Amino acid sequence: METNEKLRGADIFVRSLIDEGVTHLFGYPGGAVLHIYDALYKQQEINHILVRHEQGATHAADGYARATGKPGVVLVTSGPGVTNAITGIATAYMDSIPLVVFSGQVITSMIGNDAFQEVDAIGISRPCVKHNFLVKDVKDLASTIKKAFYVAMSGRPGPVLVDIPKDVTADMCDYSYPKDIEMRSYRPVTKGHPGQIKRAIKMLMSAKKPMVYTGGGVILSDAHEELTFMTQKLGYPITNTLMGLGGYPATDKQFLGMLGMHGTYEANMAMHHCDVLLAIGARFDDRVTGDLEKFCPYARIIHIDVDPASIAKNVPVDIPIVGDVKSVLSDINKSLESQLHKIDKEAIALWWNQIHEWQKMDCLRFDRQSEKIKPQHVIETLYNLTNGDAYVTSDVGQHQMWAAQFYKFNKPRRWINSGGLGTMGFGLPAAMGVKVAHPDDTVVCISGEASLVMCIQELSTCLQYGLPVKIILLNNRYMGMVRQWQEFFYDKRYSHSYMDALPDFTKLAESFGHVGLRVEKSSDVKGALEEGLAMTDRLVLMNFITDQTENVYPMIAAGKGQHEMHLTPERELA
Repeated sequence: METNEKLRGADIFVRSLIDEGVTHLFGYPGGAVLHIYDALYKQQEINHILVRHEQGATHAADGYARATGKPGVVLVTSGPGVTNAITGIATAYMDSIPLVVFSGQVITSMIGNDAFQEVDAIGISRPCVKHNFLVKDVKDLASTIKKAFYVAMSGRPGPVLVDIPKDVTADMCDYSYPKDIEMRSYRPVTKGHPGQIKRAIKMLMSAKKPMVYTGGGVILSDAHEELTFMTQKLGYPITNTLMGLGGYPATDKQFLGMLGMHGTYEANMAMHHCDVLLAIGARFDDRVTGDLEKFCPYARIIHIDVDPASIAKNVPVDIPIVGDVKSVLSDINKSLESQLHKIDKEAIALWWNQIHEWQKMDCLRFDRQSEKIKPQHVIETLYNLTNGDAYVTSDVGQHQMWAAQFYKFNKPRRWINSGGLGTMGFGLPAAMGVKVAHPDDTVVCISGEASLVMCIQELSTCLQYGLPVKIILLNNRYMGMVRQWQEFFYDKRYSHSYMDALPDFTKLAESFGHVGLRVEKSSDVKGALEEGLAMTDRLVLMNFITDQTENVYPMIAAGKGQHEMHLTPERELA
C-alpha cells in the first residue's frame, strides 16, 4: 500500500499491522516502545490488550492463535520485557503456534554497550523461534513485518521475533507495505509427492491391523474434515495425541481416545500391535512413544508432515510424505474410493474384535460413589453441561491429563494447552486470548492451584477488558503430577510438592473484582458448575477441593513400552 507520505517508524509499524489485517495486539509498554504506544493511541483499528506480565501477553496471543488459526501478535519492551516473553515464545515454538512478537530495543548506536534495559533479544530468542529479525533501518521495517507474518504462518508455523530499536521507530521514511513477499532461502513444500502418496495408499489397503495416529498438524492445517472423511471411508481405528485432540470427533465409534503416557489402554495396545501405522502431523514425541526400542515393533510406517526435519527424526519410517496435511489428505481422498475394494474386510473385522476386547478393560473408570470430589467427575460433569462445545484451556499437570481424557472434543481448536513445553501458568492468559477471539462462546480454564498462581495477575486484565472466562480449579493442595511421580518412583518422599501456603481462592477472585465459589462435596459439583456457567457476564473461579490421593491412570512409566501400562494400583500390566 502506497501512501505518498513520510511516516515515523512507529506509525509505519501500526499501519503495517493494520494492512496485515491484525485486529488484536497483546502487550505491555516500556521505554523502548513508547513511540509505538503513542502511535497506537492515535488509531482505532487495532485493539490493544494490556496484560499484567509479558509472559501473559505471549500466552494470550498463543491462545488467540490456537483458537482462530490467525497469528497471535505481541508487543513488549526491551530488556526484562522481552526476557519475560521468552517462556511464552518457547511454548509456542514447541507446539508450532504462529506468533509474531515485536520487542523494543535500545537505539542502534547503543546496541552492544550494555545500555539501560538492553539484552541481546536475537541471541536469547534464537533457540526458540522459527526465525528472528533485527531492524536497523526504518526503510526495512514494513518489509520485515511482512516477512515475519509470512514465516510465522507458512510451512510448519511458529513464533517469529522482530527486534526494533527505538530510533528506528522515530525515524521517517515513505510508507509502502508489500502485498506479497518472497524469500529465496525459505520456500516450504506444501504439495505431497504423487508417487509417495500412491505407495501410501497401496500400503494402507494391504493392512490387516491398521492404525491412524494424528497430531497437532491436522489442526494447524485445518485438515479435520479431510481426516474424518478418509478415516471413516477406510473404517480404520484412529487415535490423537494430546495436541491433536479435536482433529477427529472424539465421540465417533472409530476413535480410541488419546494415546501415550496417559492415553487409553485400547489406543496404546492398538498402536503396539498394528501392522501399518499412518502418522499424520505428529512428531513421535517421547510422551507418545514410550521406549523407542519397543515402539510399534510390527508396523510399517507412513509419515505425513509439512516439516521434513520431523520425518524419521525419532522413528524410522517406510514412506515419508513431505507436504501440507490438508493438501496431502485431499490427494489421498481423491484416489481412495477406487481402492477401497482392496481392503481385507475379514482381517479388519478381526482387528476390531481385538480392539473391542481391549476396550472392555474400561481403563478410565474411577470411583463414582466417592464422597470426596474426584477430579474426573468434575471434568465429566463440565463436558455434559457444556455439551462438549466449550473452548477449554488448561495448565499443566494432572488436571491437564484428566481434561484430555474426560472432555470429548468433537471440533478442532477447542482444546488449548501447552503440550510440548508443559508450561505452568499458560491456562488463564490463554483463556483470555480465546475469549478475546470468541467473546460470545463459553471459555473454560481448567487449572491446578500450583499452576494458577503463576499468572494469577491476569485476573486484573480479565476485569479491565470484561473477559468472563470460567476457571475450574481442581485443588488437591499439591503439585499433583510431581506428587504422583514422587509416590511412584521416589518412595513417597514428597519433596517440596506440598502447597502448604495457599491463598483463599474465593477471596482472591473477589479481590480482583470477580466471583469465587468453593466446593467441597461431590454432591455439590453439578450445582456449582451450573451456577458458575450461568453467570455469563462474570469471571467465576470455582475452587473444587478434590481428593488428594487421586492419580492419573493409565500411565506408562519411563523406559516402558506402550503395551506396559499401569491401569490402577491394582491393575498393573506387564
